[in-house]
Amino acid sequence: MIPPSGRVLGIDWGSSRIGLAISDETQLIATPLDVLRYRTGKRLPLAAFLTAIEREHPVGLVVGVPYDDHGKEGESARAARSMGQLFAERSRLPIEWIDESFTTADALHRSGPQIDAHAAAEILSRWLKERRGE
Repeated sequence: MIPPSGRVLGIDWGSSRIGLAISDETQLIATPLDVLRYRTGKRLPLAAFLTAIEREHPVGLVVGVPYDDHGKEGESARAARSMGQLFAERSRLPIEWIDESFTTADALHRSGPQIDAHAAAEILSRWLKERRGE
């Protein structure tokens, strides 16, 4: 379980980019942080992820799970869960999951190379709001 205070890292999985966002210490605001890039079929950017963990000192991870149009988990959801488990194990941080439906679409109005970080901020914002009961 993620502690009720301290920074939380939000993660938006993608087949070639992973968006990262970070909350403030009070877990009210999510801010886009970074985009980790890798090639499809290659290893996940674990070293870059662990560098972000060392720099930001989060108390937990929130990973967006992409459900299909029928609300079921497909290949992308399994890949996101696999990545999340690896990142949680290597960082030794608690992990929580959240439906990421439409987060990239919500972030599209912020075009540019950081769109995946904005999608991660949307994911983390949803989780923060749900946690507060909003």
